[in-house]
Amino acid sequence: MGARAFRCNVRDMQRPLLPEDRIDAAIRDVIASNHRDIIDEVEGAIKANDVVVVGMRQNPHPRRARKALAAAGIEFKYLEYGSYFSTWRRRTALKIWTGWATFPMVFVKGVLVGGADDVQKLLDSGELVRRLGKSGNAEALRPA
Repeated sequence: MGARAFRCNVRDMQRPLLPEDRIDAAIRDVIASNHRDIIDEVEGAIKANDVVVVGMRQNPHPRRARKALAAAGIEFKYLEYGSYFSTWRRRTALKIWTGWATFPMVFVKGVLVGGADDVQKLLDSGELVRRLGKSGNAEALRPA
């Protein structure tokens, strides 16, 4: 019998996940709680802030995203988890949770929008300001 992956339907997006019935009951809690604290921390930041950037030291891409947001006058919460040399297991939990394999992970109004390049595209098109609506810092983007 071939392996069958569970598909998580989020609108039209499907990504393979191992179904719970194919995980032994003795290890389900271990899997469910694996670095849950980092996921809870990011979820808390997403609920409390319109824009959240999740990154790591020594990686230039989170720095680019933060710089672009700051230049646009958009407030954001930054969470940093280790470097290339530390905390990689904790960061892997975030990658599995989001399905996004690289840093930064940028969330706008609770929605993962991608990384630094994606944020720049949203800024360039004006879409990021539109998504933030009145709760964003759109005043800072208007010419004086």
